[in-house]
Amino acid sequence: MESVDVRVLRAARDWRANGDRLLLATVVKTWGSSPRPTGSMMALREDGRCVGSVSGGCIEDDLIFRYTRVHGGAGIPREAPQLVRYGVSADEAHRFGLPCGGTLELLLEFGPDLAALDALVRQLEAGKLVQRTVDCATGAVTLEPAAAPEALRFDGAILSSTLGPQYRMLLIGAGALAEYVATMALFNDFAVTVCDPRAEYLGAWSVPGVQTTTEMPDDAVRAMRADARTCIVALSHDPKLDDLALLEALHSPAFYVGAIGSRRNTDSRRQRLIEHFDETEESLQRLHAPVGVYIGSKTPAEIAVSVMAEILAVKNGVRVPRALSVAAGKARQAPC
Repeated sequence: MESVDVRVLRAARDWRANGDRLLLATVVKTWGSSPRPTGSMMALREDGRCVGSVSGGCIEDDLIFRYTRVHGGAGIPREAPQLVRYGVSADEAHRFGLPCGGTLELLLEFGPDLAALDALVRQLEAGKLVQRTVDCATGAVTLEPAAAPEALRFDGAILSSTLGPQYRMLLIGAGALAEYVATMALFNDFAVTVCDPRAEYLGAWSVPGVQTTTEMPDDAVRAMRADARTCIVALSHDPKLDDLALLEALHSPAFYVGAIGSRRNTDSRRQRLIEHFDETEESLQRLHAPVGVYIGSKTPAEIAVSVMAEILAVKNGVRVPRALSVAAGKARQAPC
C-alpha cells in the first residue's frame, strides 16, 4: 500500500498528461475541530472524479458542484491559485458537515504544472523526501530535497509542505498478533515489514501487502535505516530475537520503539539491557513496554488495537498519560 499523497499526486499527474483539466486542493489552515489535518490533498477532475479527501465529504461535494460540469458548474478555470474558507459561520459549518466550531482553509491550484507534478511523483516513488513550495500569487512550484519531515507552513502567500515516503513499521515476530497489527497499520497508511528468521512462523504469514524478511532482527533494523517516520515493535516474546533488535532501534531516529511482554518480562528485559548492554534507565525511556494503551485487551485482535492506538498517539504528538499504560492498568487490576 502506498501513501495517500502519492496516489493523489500521481492521479493529478496522469490526468494532466492526458490533457484533462483539474484542480489540486490542499488544506492549509484549520481552526477548532476539523475533519482533516493540514496538508491533506485532493485532486478533482472536471468530470467530477476525485482522488483524496479534504473533509468528510460535504466540502468535496461543494467543490464538485462549483468547479465541474457534473451539476452545471462553471468548470475548472485557468487562473492563479485561490484560497477558499469553509465553516466560518455556524450555518456554513452545519451545511458542510464540519464539527461544531470547525473551520478550514483550502488552497486550490488550477491546472498544476505537469512537469513539476511529474518530477515530484518520480521523486516520491523513489522514496525521497521533498519540500514542495507554491507561490500563491502565480502558482509557480519549486521542489527541493528535504533532510527531515517538517510541518506544513503557510503565510497567506507561500505554501511549503514536506512530502515523502509513507510512515513505515517494522514488526519483529510473525505471530497472530503481528497479523492484526500489520492489518491495522496498512489501513492507517503505513508501509509494513515483518521480520522473523523462524521459518515455521513466517511460512504461515497470510497478510497481503506486507514485506517479509528472514534476516536476524537486528540486521533488519540496520537495513531499514529507520528515520523519524519509522516505528519498530518487537512482538516475538523471544529475547534472542527482540533484545538485539531493540538495542539497534533505541539508538535510531525511529519515532516509536515498543515491545510486547508481561510486566515481569519487561522488568527482566530492562535489567538485561542495563547489565549486559550498557543501557541506562534514561536511555530506556524511549522504550514503550509493555507496549500499548491499557484497554483490558485479551485477544490478539484487541491487543493490536491497544498497540496501534499508542503508536498513532505518539505519531500524532499526543502524550499518553502513564495511567493509561498497560503496566499501570495491569497494576491497578492486580496490585500484588
